[in-house]
Amino acid sequence: MIAIRRATSPAEVMAAAHLFDGPVRPEWAQRFLNESTHHLLIAHRDDVPVGMVTGVELTHPDKGTELFLYELSVDPAHRRLGVGRELVEALGRLGRERGCHGMWVAVDPDNLPARATYAAAGAVEEGPATMMARDLRAPRDRGSGEGAVPGSTDPEGHPLDAADPDTADTTGVTGTAEGTGFTAGTEPGTRPAG
Repeated sequence: MIAIRRATSPAEVMAAAHLFDGPVRPEWAQRFLNESTHHLLIAHRDDVPVGMVTGVELTHPDKGTELFLYELSVDPAHRRLGVGRELVEALGRLGRERGCHGMWVAVDPDNLPARATYAAAGAVEEGPATMMARDLRAPRDRGSGEGAVPGSTDPEGHPLDAADPDTADTTGVTGTAEGTGFTAGTEPGTRPAG
């Protein structure tokens, strides 16, 4: 049986570190947990973390409050057993309790297991979207952490030494993601215009 609990301490997050994309830093975990609008749920089987989901509430003046599903991860040995669906549903219930009118996530189009998980939890696909990002760190702090060499580029070929990032070429990355709307108090697939 799966028990889903909200993480309240960095120690709980560290115990589930194997579920994250990269190394978990206790100070970042604490900062995340300190925010009342940030949520981290961990699924346990026999008190062992087997899955996690994070969500962040976003409020906009003309859209109200939605819940952004930031990350979902299930230990490979526990996949295809409904753990991901249960985590997404638990996050949706929490969002509804907190007054969020909807929940959404960006999914790579070729990530069929994730798309199936979200659909099983009640999500409907709203169509393709392009995600664009911008690295806000100083050029010397990007990449391997050793500092950018003048003229160097990131893996996508963007310059890491642009003097003025507001007039230089974009230093972030672009990719395609599928926007997926969740229902939490709204009709399936509906979100405020904006």
